[in-house]
Amino acid sequence: MATRAETAVPAATTDPVERLEGVHKSFGDNHVLRGIDLSVSQGEVLTIIGPSGSGKSTLLRCVNLLEPLQSGRIFFEGEEITRKGADLSATRQRIGMVFQQFNLFPHLTVMNNLTLAARRIRKQSREQAETRARVLLERVGLAEKAGQHPHQLSGGQQQRVAIARALMMDPHVMLFDEVTSALDPELVGEVLIVMRDLAREGMTMLVVTHEMQFAREVGDRLIFMDEGSIVEQGDPEDVLDR
Repeated sequence: MATRAETAVPAATTDPVERLEGVHKSFGDNHVLRGIDLSVSQGEVLTIIGPSGSGKSTLLRCVNLLEPLQSGRIFFEGEEITRKGADLSATRQRIGMVFQQFNLFPHLTVMNNLTLAARRIRKQSREQAETRARVLLERVGLAEKAGQHPHQLSGGQQQRVAIARALMMDPHVMLFDEVTSALDPELVGEVLIVMRDLAREGMTMLVVTHEMQFAREVGDRLIFMDEGSIVEQGDPEDVLDR
């Protein structure tokens, strides 16, 4: 199968869209992140691997400050978002995140799951939001599911809805936190196809994953974390073959 480099993919630029400097994060006595320094370029697909408890998911949650830091600084599109007075709401609208457990609202239809934030936060009209939602549902292959509720969908379908919902805010960066690990094996492929398409279109992506083939074929760079530190990084093929 062709790797990302062998397909018509917009090249990542050298300008960092996200930069972390000396990031430390603890939960009580558990020092989860230990001085993380990391830059991610516009259009880059960064895959993150490592053993359980190494800090991978916490790193993603710190990128958009869902978790406050003990120390360190984070810059997004040139602005320090860890400074006092930074507009975190505006920043989070530009950083989409998809979680392992989907986090869809069970009482809302697929359409309403997609349009809720667009209407409440971005003040879009129902017509405007639903028009955009239909485009995104078509994009992830679920146009016919707009009127259904999450419990009527398979796990793979729910995760594709979650991706479409994140895209509703037109994010500049997408964070994926082990989005296939809760799925039955036969459903993993349909989610990875959507993620591959996003990568081909030039979306900047940070992906915590156990899917090594995806990391090889789609990732521009891979980092290996252990005990809260980045212990190795580089070309995915090189890192995985060592």
